[in-house]
Amino acid sequence: MEKFDQRYIEMAGIWARNSYCKRRQVGALIVKDKMIISDGYNGTPSGFENVCEDENGVTKPYVLHAEANAITKVAKSGNSSQGSTLYVTASPCLECSKLIIQSGIKRVVYRDEYRLTDGVDLLRRAGIEVEKID
Repeated sequence: MEKFDQRYIEMAGIWARNSYCKRRQVGALIVKDKMIISDGYNGTPSGFENVCEDENGVTKPYVLHAEANAITKVAKSGNSSQGSTLYVTASPCLECSKLIIQSGIKRVVYRDEYRLTDGVDLLRRAGIEVEKID
């Protein structure tokens, strides 16, 4: 474990508090050469109302995950995530793992285990270093 891993995962946890989702707040940071090049938290797309769940408490289908927000944000910035590390407060789902692989992120550090492990399994299969820290 790198010296800064603990700090970056703590920062991702703080960033997660920006999420207005009630069921779960997730934060993500993309770090390259010890610089934060992108950040994200789960929420609705730009221009949508800041409500993640429907009247029954079910997450709306168009809510973006923290990782997806961080990856699309870095794409808009003109920065490259090639060779970077993603810090995320919850282990990535399968859909986000596909984006992580395609964006050139080489390492994923996460804090909380998601109930499904297919995302982490896919990352490992793609040769991406995956680490869980508390």
